[in-house]
Amino acid sequence: MKNFLVSFCLLFLILAIFTPISICQLTPSESRILFQVQKLLEYPGALQGWTNWTNFCYLPPTPSLKVVCTNNRLTELTVIGNKSSPSHSPKPVSGNFVISQQTLSKSFSIDSFFTLLTKLSNLKVLSLVSLGLWGPLPAKINRFWYLEELNISSNFIYGEIPTSLSSMKNLRSIVLADNLFNGSVPDLKSLAALEELNLGNNHLGPGFPSLGNSLVTIILRNNSMRSEIPPTLRNFDLLQKLDISSNKFVGPIPAFVFSLPSIQYLILAQNQLSGALSNNATCNGKLQVVDISQNLLIGKLPSCIGSKSLNRTVLDSWNCLSGGRSKYQHPYSFCHKEALAVKPPAKTQEQESKIKLGLLLGVIGGVVCAAAVIGLLILVIIKRAGQRNREDKFDRSMVEKISVRSSPKPNIDARRVPQMMRLPTLGLPPYRVFTLEEIDDATDNFDAANLMGEGSHGQVYKGWLRDGLLVQVKCVKLKQKQLPQNLNQSVEALSKLRHRHLVSLLGHCTVTYQDHPTAASTVFIVLENISNGSLVDHLTDWRKKEWLKWPQRMAVTIGIARGVQFLHTGVAPGIFGNNLKIENILLDESVSAKISNYNLPLPFQIGSESPLKGQGISSSQPHLNSAEAEKEDIYQLGIILLQVLTGRLIKSASELDELKIQLEKGLIEGPQN
Repeated sequence: MKNFLVSFCLLFLILAIFTPISICQLTPSESRILFQVQKLLEYPGALQGWTNWTNFCYLPPTPSLKVVCTNNRLTELTVIGNKSSPSHSPKPVSGNFVISQQTLSKSFSIDSFFTLLTKLSNLKVLSLVSLGLWGPLPAKINRFWYLEELNISSNFIYGEIPTSLSSMKNLRSIVLADNLFNGSVPDLKSLAALEELNLGNNHLGPGFPSLGNSLVTIILRNNSMRSEIPPTLRNFDLLQKLDISSNKFVGPIPAFVFSLPSIQYLILAQNQLSGALSNNATCNGKLQVVDISQNLLIGKLPSCIGSKSLNRTVLDSWNCLSGGRSKYQHPYSFCHKEALAVKPPAKTQEQESKIKLGLLLGVIGGVVCAAAVIGLLILVIIKRAGQRNREDKFDRSMVEKISVRSSPKPNIDARRVPQMMRLPTLGLPPYRVFTLEEIDDATDNFDAANLMGEGSHGQVYKGWLRDGLLVQVKCVKLKQKQLPQNLNQSVEALSKLRHRHLVSLLGHCTVTYQDHPTAASTVFIVLENISNGSLVDHLTDWRKKEWLKWPQRMAVTIGIARGVQFLHTGVAPGIFGNNLKIENILLDESVSAKISNYNLPLPFQIGSESPLKGQGISSSQPHLNSAEAEKEDIYQLGIILLQVLTGRLIKSASELDELKIQLEKGLIEGPQN
């Protein structure tokens, strides 16, 4: 018995020493605040199961919830929900922010929420991720006097980042990624302790933010930055990761960025950086990844990133480099022309002052004249194309024998297509025939996660070529078996569908199943990927309208017309019935128009429809003959021009008639004094 008591006492002492005593009981006021937070967040799954007897300081941490207490006060609160974020949610039709299932309800007030939350005055770590928060971030966030880490990523918080953030001197980490923030980033140079800044996937810009040199990580990818890489980065000795990809940064890449003392990851892809890299540039030995792809760089790579013998990942495709690692490069003329477009030659202040008045008057006069000419053109196009009942010039019996994809003009050899028709293909990678192995590799064996859409005859997948280029792969199953020579002729025609104002073909792969008596061929079509949205997005989205001023609208309309002209007369035979709708006009990163969903010259069965939907190419309106399809294209082109000119989308015939009347009246009456 005595031995038992001794053993029991020893066990008790061990437990007493190594088991924490519940001396951390959250104060009643902070417990009440947590219950109110639960209610304001509309009871997310991570906060379920709380009762009046819950000891918050001893809640076991989970992937979605972490609560840490110190001296009976809350010092860390991490809540991760399951709602989507703006980059993974459908864009609203109106273009403005709208409350949806992925956001908190209409009754939610972000101001009231942070008013309550800032009463947790001892918080050092605050993470509120994927909870559907929406509204402008209140300036009162600086009431978190001791906050060191702030993460409110993957929500729907919009407006400008409050300048009060710069007064939070203890901040070491700021993560505001994947929201709807816009405008300039406040001056954060005063945050001497800041080590991490992640503002990716917003609409911030145009200038590079003013930052302190204590940062270890800077992520600004996928914003609206339009400036040069600042020389002040030279002093960032602790910087390990710099990601400014998918912006509009211009100018040369400074040589010092490769040799920063701590740099490991340098991601500068998908900008408009230009010029030649310094041959004398040196690289820090810690540098692991360099991505300078999809810029306007010329010349040769410095030896420290150009040598393939180094154990360093370097991506340099789609520049104009003469000695790059990747063979996929634009011609020198492409980068030279684009660089001049994004960065006009500098003028002295005296020169600028002399031309300012003349330039202003010229722009005003040009816009007025262009608007009048386009207005008259639209009326002529719509009126002429609207007369559907006049007699056709062609013999009806002969026309019915011609496919929608055939031209009413005599067939001409593609080699005799005028040079001006072939020039706009500059800047595209060479057309090529892919192997089935390459197609499987690009789509990860047609993984369901890469499926973008599915039509009645096939699927559309996103894929990555071996050089890292993002593409679309469309699987077209022909409905009837074709003779090899007919199929080869049709596939050869695909290679001609390459134009600066079309979603162009990059290549194809043909698979024929000989062992099946009725099976037809399958054609895998590889298309360029256009990820900057449609013309509709830019006309209706309040965040994108600012990039579509009058000069850009004029350029877009001219681009659409050139694309239609190419389809009708730039290939032989011409292609008609192209499903021209404003929803099918896409804009690339330089706001250049590209026609998608146009007719595809493949031998489908009569009356069949191509499976290519959405961004790709489709055989449309098979019931029309070529003459009718040509008139339909011109009529739809007029409607698109009308919508671009007025900035109003047409959803019905009555709206079209109303806009036509308004335009006629405006052109007759002229400008009012």
